[in-house]
Amino acid sequence: YAFQRLRESADFLTLHFAQQRVIENQLRDFRLSGVALDDAKKAEFKKNSAQLSQLGSQFNDNLLDATNSWSMVITDKQRLSGIPDTALSAARQAAQSKDKEGWLFNLEFPSYYSVITFAEDPLLRERIYRAYHTRASDQGPDAGRWDNSELMANILCLRRQQARLLGYDNYAALSLATKMASTTDEVLGFLEDLADRTLPVAQAEFAELAQFAKQEGVVGTLQAWDVPFYSERLRQFKYDLSQEDLRPYFPVKQVLQGLFQLTEQLFALTIEEQSGVDLWHEDAGFYCINDAQGVTIAQFYLDLFARENKRGGAWMDECVIRWRHDNKVQLPVAYLICNFSGPVGDTPALLTHNEVLTLFHEFGHGLHHMMTRMEVLGVSGINGVPWDAVELPSQFMENWCWQPEVLALISGHYQTGEPLPNELFAKMKAAKNFQSGMQMMRQLEFALFDFRLHIEYEQGDARAIQQLLDDVRDKISVVKVPEFNRFQHGFSHIFAGGYAAGYYSYKWAEVLSADAFAAFEEQGIFTPQVANSFKENILEMGGSVEPAELFARFRGRPPSVDALLKQCGIQS
Repeated sequence: YAFQRLRESADFLTLHFAQQRVIENQLRDFRLSGVALDDAKKAEFKKNSAQLSQLGSQFNDNLLDATNSWSMVITDKQRLSGIPDTALSAARQAAQSKDKEGWLFNLEFPSYYSVITFAEDPLLRERIYRAYHTRASDQGPDAGRWDNSELMANILCLRRQQARLLGYDNYAALSLATKMASTTDEVLGFLEDLADRTLPVAQAEFAELAQFAKQEGVVGTLQAWDVPFYSERLRQFKYDLSQEDLRPYFPVKQVLQGLFQLTEQLFALTIEEQSGVDLWHEDAGFYCINDAQGVTIAQFYLDLFARENKRGGAWMDECVIRWRHDNKVQLPVAYLICNFSGPVGDTPALLTHNEVLTLFHEFGHGLHHMMTRMEVLGVSGINGVPWDAVELPSQFMENWCWQPEVLALISGHYQTGEPLPNELFAKMKAAKNFQSGMQMMRQLEFALFDFRLHIEYEQGDARAIQQLLDDVRDKISVVKVPEFNRFQHGFSHIFAGGYAAGYYSYKWAEVLSADAFAAFEEQGIFTPQVANSFKENILEMGGSVEPAELFARFRGRPPSVDALLKQCGIQS
């Protein structure tokens, strides 16, 4: 109640706006945790919360058990035609570890991906598709064994109850209390607008794919398990480009040097590696970021290579947050972690262009954390930034990897130093938007399903969930899925992760980042005024002001979806 008293007192108005924001956020979070409810409702809220946490874990456990339980062993190598050697070696090793002859494939994503994308045998593709898309459901080879149907219905009912207890119509409205988007209608309108504008392009892409598959000998309808395979064939046919072809041009050292030069050019910051720092592994490094006057404003650890017992994936994390204490400012320190292949023998570590994008993405999160000028803990750096806006700086940084001026900085053949040749860049650019309409519609299908589910689902069983998904698919899906498909039973993002009624935020952040980058394209990509405005309004402000207001200060208007559609080649 101390926060409430402070909020209502005259002193509140004398506080710095960042401090006011922290108090507002704190009061909101108290309210959303049920503090203001009467005793009976508080007890119910607490019970529901505990139950939801348990059901989410159970959902994940079922999915994991279902994923781990299924495998197929193939002993006839001819049936594996088309699958890349690296995947075959992994499958051979997996079989040996289980004392089996031949090649073992399972439902872990790399294994599934290698079969569904590259296996020439359609029966093999169908078999693994059926197993993968019926995990933890009432269908498929393990039908009913780890069925998530009832859990999903219970989770949705409990979420609705929680929302009602807190005074919201539904869980989607509750979820927006902490987001940049303000109303459920705004989110639905956003998703439906993107879908309307993308659908014709996606349909044309699918027609092209079906025509290509027909030429390749497919008779009748293109099945869901044929789509990834023929898409990959068509991509190779049209662009003849593999990520592996690009590796020699992106030695890690050159990429980092170029990334640091770009940061200096845009934001007048210099980045220098520091020696003599205690590190957990010889591959890791420690760097200082200095401003134009040579004053250190932040530091970061960098650890790029995969090794045993290291957590997978790529991420940025806070080591130290910028804040003022006893009139001293504590400087921010970040961890930037990736899992790229390290150097081999005399060959330096080489990145694919996708990995370069990953590095720039995480560095964008790092800049958001490290360039903050806010000195109050709750809104410093990425703290207090809503879920649907926090990816803006990271996705924004990815755009630079497609600019010829920046490719000249970050590329150089590891043997000759020659920058990425123009014809390779042209192929990359062309391949970048391959089937971007179909990919967009797939993500919109997930986002609309998630959001509508958390608005419309009252009570009932898994059939009601299936009906809603079918309805979304009828309206916007271009790839028809088989009746047995139970994608939703494995949709852990929304049933067991933090994305309930929030899956839309992936697209929302892409719209923000594309529109932000368009400001650079309109004025000339290295225009100091634009870079400075981005720095002052987006990177330095942390979570101290509503992101919609910050974006409007930078762009001079609210975000528009046009830049994203243009960037994806969906709209000219």
